[in-house]
Amino acid sequence: MKIQDKNIVVTGAASGIGKALAKSFSNHNANSIVLVDIDENALKASASEVNGLAIVGDISNEESIVEIINKSNDHMNSIDIFCSNAGIGGAPGLINTTEDDWQKIWQVNVMSHIYAAKHLIPQMIKQGEGYLVNTASAAGLLTQIGSAGYSVTKSAAISFAEWLKITYGERGIGVSCLCPQGVSTSMVNDAPQVIKDIVSIDGILEPEVVAEDVIHAIENDEFLITPHKQVMKYIQMKSSQPDVWISAMQSLQEQFIEGIRAAAPDDYKLTQEETTKD
Repeated sequence: MKIQDKNIVVTGAASGIGKALAKSFSNHNANSIVLVDIDENALKASASEVNGLAIVGDISNEESIVEIINKSNDHMNSIDIFCSNAGIGGAPGLINTTEDDWQKIWQVNVMSHIYAAKHLIPQMIKQGEGYLVNTASAAGLLTQIGSAGYSVTKSAAISFAEWLKITYGERGIGVSCLCPQGVSTSMVNDAPQVIKDIVSIDGILEPEVVAEDVIHAIENDEFLITPHKQVMKYIQMKSSQPDVWISAMQSLQEQFIEGIRAAAPDDYKLTQEETTKD
């Protein structure tokens, strides 16, 4: 699908990848852009840069997603491309996570994609075409050391995007799934040092670079977007030699164990004796 003259919605658009996506769509001559976020002040500033409409909304809530879609349709008359981009890092580890921790990260990182697709696909099929871009993470393909919640939800987001592509790809619905490693966004820049060190192993990309990869994928109907090219090699190793892959990840974990243990101490007790002292 060509970007020119299309009506586009981007969530998580106040900063980072979402803001960069809005700018790239504008540079590629999109007709109209709606930007969505919960950070009203930053959102309005981003929207003003691309002459877009700012909609403050909570993408983890289904009613809010419906409202966002309705307002976007009222503003643009249609939605050609919807970038479900918002996401959170969530709580580290596993042992000390709460039900609220899991519910929150599940709603934002998974259900937001499901709600958007559920309410957009009938409209897109009726209009004859449409495109969904779901932002996940390379962590969903490879696992995020030190964070069960992030790993699980990003993996689920990729699985859902794949299901959408299989189910609706031959009915005029394009689907792409964005899976970067480290990107210079607040999620990375404001994270604990150990997270920065882990995600920067293959380099930190600027959001603008990632956004252009998304543009290319949409215009060429490519499903998996991996801005860090090493990710595809990792996937091949993981699928062909799973035990070797897990050993390699365990070795990587050991390199960063002090920082990981500081963030999630009960998950990384040194010995059985240390654990039983509790």
